[in-house]
Amino acid sequence: MMSKEPSDKKRGAVWILVLHIALVIYSLSTVLSKFASGEEFFSLRFCMFYGGVICLLGIYAVVWQQVLKHLPLVFSYANKAVTVAWGLLWGYLFFSEKITMNKLLGAAVVIAGIIIYSSGERTADERE
Repeated sequence: MMSKEPSDKKRGAVWILVLHIALVIYSLSTVLSKFASGEEFFSLRFCMFYGGVICLLGIYAVVWQQVLKHLPLVFSYANKAVTVAWGLLWGYLFFSEKITMNKLLGAAVVIAGIIIYSSGERTADERE
């Protein structure tokens, strides 16, 4: 999908950035979902939080489909694991959750796996 030409590499990098922005949006939907869980069922705040969840997931779905036009599905889906790291950050920032060494180690393993996979040797089909 991405050739070695500089303009193609640049376009590929842009779509990887778009992919990761979409994944941040996806991870933020879980934050709104957790906020909604603390509200009375069908209260105005509950409905607002879940409306936000639906809105963010809608934006994510549209961007995800555009990303899949430009990046391989396997590559894109492997990068989805980065939401584990975003979840740690959102938990700390919004819910005062503790970040332990085990959680950091787990997130580092996930990120390392994404990097190893993403920088690995591509098959001829993936390079076209």
